Amino acid sequence: MTVMEKLVIASGNAGKIKEIKTILNKLPFNVVSMRDEGYNTDFDETGATFRENALIKANTLKRAVNGIVLADDSGLEIDFLNGAPGIFTSRFAGENAHQHEKNIKIINLLKGIDEKYRTCRFVCAIAFVSDKISFTVEESTEGIISCEPRGDAGFGYDPIFFVPEYGKTFAELPESIKNRISHRAKALEKLHRELSVIYGI
Repeated sequence: MTVMEKLVIASGNAGKIKEIKTILNKLPFNVVSMRDEGYNTDFDETGATFRENALIKANTLKRAVNGIVLADDSGLEIDFLNGAPGIFTSRFAGENAHQHEKNIKIINLLKGIDEKYRTCRFVCAIAFVSDKISFTVEESTEGIISCEPRGDAGFGYDPIFFVPEYGKTFAELPESIKNRISHRAKALEKLHRELSVIYGI
């Protein structure tokens, strides 16, 4: 691939766009958000899995814009809650809930629960759709739900996702570390390997 191809990200989340741009910065893509392309419509996430929702978003956006499309669907799975909130992560505390309210709801649901039962994981599925190919990759990162929000970096549930190996939540970790160990980082690295074979990068 000798020219920069436009890669449209199916998200309006500024934090997510920044993270994807940072991790994919060595690939020969001109990364833009769907809003850069004039697409501001919400997606109907009717899939039963993260992979299905990622494909739904990617295929929907591909029909509306020019270029290659990348869409992710990610969420938090908590073992004590039988995998909830899962694919309903963004809507778990209500459609219009502020992220702090979402974090507090999770904390309250696990109040008094011993740390060994607070295990959880972030899961990320990524769909890549071009005119010629379509595929998905999926990865996860294990953690523990903290007893209170900690840290100001990151976004989403990062302040309550504690990583024992580092003794910090995702919101406390330096971006350089988070962009190496996060569910999205792992999925993007897997995507990178797939694209290296496909495009000969």
